[in-house]
Order: sequence, then structure tokens, then C-alpha cells
Amino acid sequence: MEGVTEPCFRDLLLECNPPEHLGGAFTEFARVVKLPLPRRVLRAHLGPHRGERPIGLQLMGADLEALGETARRAEEIGAPLVDVNFGCPAKGALRGCAGSAVLAEPARLERILRAVGSALERSLLTAKIRAGIDDTVRLTELAQAAEEGGAAMLTVHCRTRSEGYQPEVDWSRLTRAVESVEIPVCGNGGVLVHADLERMRRETGCALVMVGRAALGDPWIFSGAEVGASEAARFLLDYAEALHARYAASASRIAGRLKQLLRCWRAGGLVGEDPRPWLAERDPARLLERLRALAGA
Repeated sequence: MEGVTEPCFRDLLLECNPPEHLGGAFTEFARVVKLPLPRRVLRAHLGPHRGERPIGLQLMGADLEALGETARRAEEIGAPLVDVNFGCPAKGALRGCAGSAVLAEPARLERILRAVGSALERSLLTAKIRAGIDDTVRLTELAQAAEEGGAAMLTVHCRTRSEGYQPEVDWSRLTRAVESVEIPVCGNGGVLVHADLERMRRETGCALVMVGRAALGDPWIFSGAEVGASEAARFLLDYAEALHARYAASASRIAGRLKQLLRCWRAGGLVGEDPRPWLAERDPARLLERLRALAGA
């Protein structure tokens, strides 16, 4: 997720969930427009900590040459996975004929994946799609195009582009994708609590589950660990400290990132039913002080 799943947040999630529950992660998507991305930009997305669990570098773009060269550079700097995002519904992505705009043309999706895959020698190629644009009529065709294009794994967000992030989800769409291809399918969408991970696999047959927004509210959703307010506050403080250390982020920027999490925070009963008292705090120092008090620091 752009602006969230950068290295600071990812590393903390990997720390608090053991490998048997959280097998890896993906970067926020790196936009490739007309020129290949510099290696320094790709390194910044991947982050400095490369543990045993893979971090996939996610790319989004439409220029075949620029995407291919960016993928080659990503492999060169050590990315074990290169993922192509065909799921982003943002208007900026649509104007650039990237993201979910490509879902109207399965053959084009296949060509893009072939171009990226041909640039890779060791790294695995993966892809992420939505179930469609306005309907799911072409879902099977899209999944098969991803497989034919060389994807070793396909993540399917079970909502269409027009459905955005609406609460209602239809997991039967994942089943359709699973049954149409031989490669592993990773399900995405509608996971709210830890029990949903196993339920999605059981009901749809998908091999893996990707969690996005729900992990912002409960970083322990992958393991199902129950934490108290103190541990939840400590996570947020560690996040604040990591942002300052990595980016020299200002107090106001750090507070903004914390509030991004606090809007949907569920872990440890820290926020309760109403996050507004936390979000209304205008003084970054007071916000951090409240967290320190809860963490016992």
C-alpha cells in the first residue's frame, strides 16, 4: 500500500509475526513511467534489512522497455520477487494505462508480464490483479493471461475496480481464479481477523492469503497473537522511532503516519470504539507522550 508498507512498517510486522505465520511481504508499488527506476530508488523500496523471508518489489507501469529494465535492476540488487501490480484503482494509475486499467485487455496484461519476465534470470515473477473493472466476466481470462505471461504466483483482490474497497466481498471469485490456473493463487480482500486467513483458504482453495488494510489495525493478525494496550502502544512508538531514524521525519510527519494507523487500530484495546480523541490531538509531542504512558515507558 502506497505510503504505508515502506520498510519501517514492514520490518516491524515481520518482527512481531514468526515465519510460519507471515512468510514474506511486498513493497509499496514503485511507479515506472517512461524511464527505468534508478537502483537507489529500488534499494530504498526494498529497505536495508533482508532476512530469510522474501520481500517482493512491486512495480506498476505500462512502458514495456522501462518495466523490463527496472525488473533487471531489481534482480541485480537482490530482489527475490518482482511483482507487477494490475490492481491499483487510483485515477493516476488509470490515466497512465497502468494498474487496473490493464484489466480491460488480458492480452496486454500477458505482454507486460512477458516483457518483465524476460528481463529476469533468477528472481520470480508474480502479479496482482483485481477481479475485473466493472464486472468479473473476464476474471478467468485474466488469471490465465497472468499464468501464460510467466507469473509464478497470482494474487487476486476479489473486488472489482468499481467496487473499490467496499465492505462486501465475494470470495467465490477467488475460487474461479484458483480453478482456472495451475500456479498458486494468493487471495486478497475481506480479511478482517486472524480466523479469516484459514477460512479464505478453506472456502476458496487459494494457497496463500495477502493481508493489507487489516494489518494496519492489527499488526499481529497473521499470528493471531492477543496483545495488551502496552504492547500495542510499544509497536506504535517503535514505528515512530524507525521513521525518525530512517527518514529524519519531522514530528508532524510522524504524527500523521501514526494517525493513519490509529484510524483503524484494533490491537490491544488501545483505541477503543472511537479513534477521534486520538486523531484530534494536534500536538505531536502530546500524542507520543500518551503512547509512552500506555507503554509504561
